Amino acid sequence: MATSKRRRDKDAVDENLDEVLAGDDALDSDDALIELEDEETDEDEPVRRGGTAVKTRAKTDAAEAAERARSEERVGIFGRLLRFFREVVAELRKVIWPTRKELLTYATVVVVFVTIMFTIVATLDYVFAWSVLKVFGGGK
Repeated sequence: MATSKRRRDKDAVDENLDEVLAGDDALDSDDALIELEDEETDEDEPVRRGGTAVKTRAKTDAAEAAERARSEERVGIFGRLLRFFREVVAELRKVIWPTRKELLTYATVVVVFVTIMFTIVATLDYVFAWSVLKVFGGGK
């Protein structure tokens, strides 16, 4: 069923391409493809052809950022500090805090891991120091 729908969509695209190419002989194939793509895209319907994603609202985002920057310039130091602390509190509310049992489990895992790594590094340090002293004749 999905295959037949894709096949119909592909046939419709091929027919539109044939119409564009046959209708205007002065256009080369690249211009015809661009025209066809412009005709096919609808604002309400997303394009699902697997091409490169294009951000269409770049100008509006830049304008919004500029407006925000201008409004931030008008706010005093205390207003900015107040907004900062409000944002900090809002972000801290989003945090999923561990329970006491989870916290103890995580802390135990960290302590055990650090102990194991300390033992490995200390052992290697002792072995290398002992071997250097034996090779180079350190001591008496």
